[in-house]
Amino acid sequence: MRATLPLLRLLLAVTSCMALADASSPVGNWMNISDKTKKAEAVIQIWEEKGELHGKLTKLLDSKDTLCTSCKDERKNKPLIGLEIIWGVKKDGDIWSGGKILDPDSGDIYSVKMELADGGQKLKVRGFMGFSLLGRTQTWVREQ
Repeated sequence: MRATLPLLRLLLAVTSCMALADASSPVGNWMNISDKTKKAEAVIQIWEEKGELHGKLTKLLDSKDTLCTSCKDERKNKPLIGLEIIWGVKKDGDIWSGGKILDPDSGDIYSVKMELADGGQKLKVRGFMGFSLLGRTQTWVREQ
């Protein structure tokens, strides 16, 4: 029993560190909250690949559209589920920027900045054209 206690402490310390690491990165699953309706619309999975963040739609919550009919490039009429909507985002201090985000509703592609808030439980996602002042921000909530 005494030998088990140090092992349990070590396991607790490692899992606590893993939870903290997750909270310091946008990697994970996020519920997209509309800045217009304030309702959850979709779940987006964000992952890191070769030092860049990417994101894809994994679940639609209230949409009747299943295809990206508004997309203007090779994504046109592709299924929304599994569609990569975030790419090329790199860490820049406390924010992630330099990449692009697709708005499947309009088919428009914007520059994107992302910043964690509330201890990593929220992600502020700002899509913009040209200057960051000319855009809109959504707050996404981390799925547990």
